[in-house]
Amino acid sequence: MNWLLPEHIADALPQEAARIERLRRIVLDLFRVHGYEHVMPPMLEYLDSLLTGTATDLKLRTFKLVDQLSGRTLGLRADMTPQVARIDAHLLNRKGVARLCYCDSVLHTLPASLAASREPIQLGAELYGFAGIEADIEIIRLMAESLKAAGTPASRIDISHVGVFRALVKAASLSDELETRILQLLQAKDVPGLTDCCAAVAEPYRSALLRLPELYGGAELFDKAAAVLPVIPEIDAALKTMSALRAALPELPLSFDLADLRGYNYHNGIVFSAYFPGFPSAIAQGGRYDGVGQAFGRDRPATGFSMDLREVARLTSQDEPKRAVLAPYAFGNPSLSERIAALRASGEVVVELLPGESGSEGPLCGRRLAERDGQWIIETINGE
Repeated sequence: MNWLLPEHIADALPQEAARIERLRRIVLDLFRVHGYEHVMPPMLEYLDSLLTGTATDLKLRTFKLVDQLSGRTLGLRADMTPQVARIDAHLLNRKGVARLCYCDSVLHTLPASLAASREPIQLGAELYGFAGIEADIEIIRLMAESLKAAGTPASRIDISHVGVFRALVKAASLSDELETRILQLLQAKDVPGLTDCCAAVAEPYRSALLRLPELYGGAELFDKAAAVLPVIPEIDAALKTMSALRAALPELPLSFDLADLRGYNYHNGIVFSAYFPGFPSAIAQGGRYDGVGQAFGRDRPATGFSMDLREVARLTSQDEPKRAVLAPYAFGNPSLSERIAALRASGEVVVELLPGESGSEGPLCGRRLAERDGQWIIETINGE
């Protein structure tokens, strides 16, 4: 059956493709008016470039092949963020702030979840060259505006800070193996497993690690965390940063979760995830990843977010598109040709029937052009 596609790979049929394209234009236009410049990295690069530095987490998700020209190993991108960081650091080489955005397909060796595609359409925005919290505020607000413009406004935006866990790991002198195991248990919210794993960790760090799954909520979180976590400068700075975000973004549905350590090996500061009612996983996510351009010759502060446009499109209301207009074959009929051209210029979909064609199997046509008293007017097709 040569028409079958690989698992978790699917075509986008006309209505879905139209919805995806409409959202792509809406969000990229929103990025543009906020000063974000569109870049289009290539689908494949040398593997060592795609997986350089903090992008090594992508190793298992990246398809690999041998370049027939150079003999070197190539990779099909699994995430566009490292590519955009390369463009900022190595090609644009700007001294000040750079705002870049992108939208294109990426490929994954394995799906992120049972329902996920292995070919997401990754749409995102990145801000380089500014280390202050103002950049994170801009990015989180832009993410919220993008989701609202797409018709999937966030019902909740969870915020965390990987610096809290890293400070505890450093203070407790945990081995890399134990750090990885505890991280996995925290991400799974496996409290019994976490209790057993932390049995040999010295106090007060053992108690602090066990309290992390309980440290979530709203404004009350900061006082609670300060009361139960050790006094460590990095933890204090992380809590102050999250509190400042809440103060700066009162219009957004922010919540905080210190055990949400998504992207721990990639991010090094604030991380955030946006959720939509009734959908089990985040529909957009991002965070700060300073230093990502160091491997390309420039150590730059960076923060950004991305979303899967396929997934977002599936969550939008699927209103029936406006019915197209069916028109007779116009060759040799100047007035009809002019009328069709004017309608198309105004944004109407007009299907011009070919000689002998009686109907259209393409766009759903609920209207037609008919000549009445020398004028071409739009009529509703009987039965519609």
